[in-house]
Amino acid sequence: MNFTRNANAQWKGSGKEGKGTLSTESTVLDNTPYAFNTRFEDAKGTNPEELIGAAHAGCFSMQLSFLLGEEGYTPTTLDVAAKVEFKDGEIVKVTLNLVGDVPNVDEEEFKKIAHKAKEVCPVSKLLNAEVELNASLS
Repeated sequence: MNFTRNANAQWKGSGKEGKGTLSTESTVLDNTPYAFNTRFEDAKGTNPEELIGAAHAGCFSMQLSFLLGEEGYTPTTLDVAAKVEFKDGEIVKVTLNLVGDVPNVDEEEFKKIAHKAKEVCPVSKLLNAEVELNASLS
């Protein structure tokens, strides 16, 4: 399967005082604001790190669902929280905290499949940061 997805960022002004918007082809993001204060402070809007976290959590959970299916398991839910750590101008680590409700799978098998999903997830492979996974069944 091959495809291309498109997104757009527009920035106006200086790094600290300027403001920008993010839009996606799907329009899920449609001129969504971002700025210094949404990235480095707590202002309303988005930022690249939370978008990377959302993309990683979404990609990983879907990848895990496929791998569980290959082993004969159907997850009821896979809840993934991504924590993206930014230090000294770099994204240095992503921690994926996973809690799954998967009938008929034991903890060891679940963790094994989850770690494989972390390794083959396209977003995990893209990121050059350390990716940590904490997995448990509910």
